[in-house]
Amino acid sequence: MGKIAFFEDKNFEGRRHECSSDGPDLRSYFCRCNSVKVESGCWVLYERPNYTGNQYILSPGEYPDPQQWMGFNDSIKSCRSIKNVYGKSWKIRFYEKKDFEGQAAECAEDCASVYEAFKFQEVHSSVVTDGAWVLYEQPDYHGRQYFLERGEYHDFTDWGATSPAVGSFRKITEF
Repeated sequence: MGKIAFFEDKNFEGRRHECSSDGPDLRSYFCRCNSVKVESGCWVLYERPNYTGNQYILSPGEYPDPQQWMGFNDSIKSCRSIKNVYGKSWKIRFYEKKDFEGQAAECAEDCASVYEAFKFQEVHSSVVTDGAWVLYEQPDYHGRQYFLERGEYHDFTDWGATSPAVGSFRKITEF
C-alpha cells in the first residue's frame, strides 16, 4: 500500500489528513482539498464519496494546488490506492462499439492521440489484460481522467465516463 496526505489549503497548509488505505468517504477529515503529497504508491482521487465523480490519478510527488493534478475544483471526497503498477507488462484493448463489438485496437504503450494511432472517433468498450491505465477525454493527456484496472468494461459508463470520448491514454506506473 502507499501513503498520501491531503491538505485543506494550497501549498500544504491547513488541516492535514494522511491515508495508507482506500477511503470511501473522506468528508469527516477535511472540507476541501487544495494540495496533496503522494509519498508512495499511485492513487485515484474522486470528487465524490464512494469512488464516484471526476477522477484524478496521482503518482508520487507534491501537488501544491488542484491545477497540478488537473483538478476542476477543491472537492476530493474519496480515494483508492492503485494496484498493478509494479508489473513489467501492460496491455489494453479498445473497441469502437459497446460489448466488444466493431473494430478493435490493442496497445501496450502510452498513446497521445487515439485518433491518429487507431482512427477511432469513439471508444465504447475496453478490456485491460495487464497493468493499470488512465484514459483522458482529449489528446495529449488532457481533460477528464478515467482509471481502468484489469477487467472488462462493456460500455464507457463502466469506467465512469458520460461519453465515449477517449483522446489519449497512458500506463500507470510508480516512478
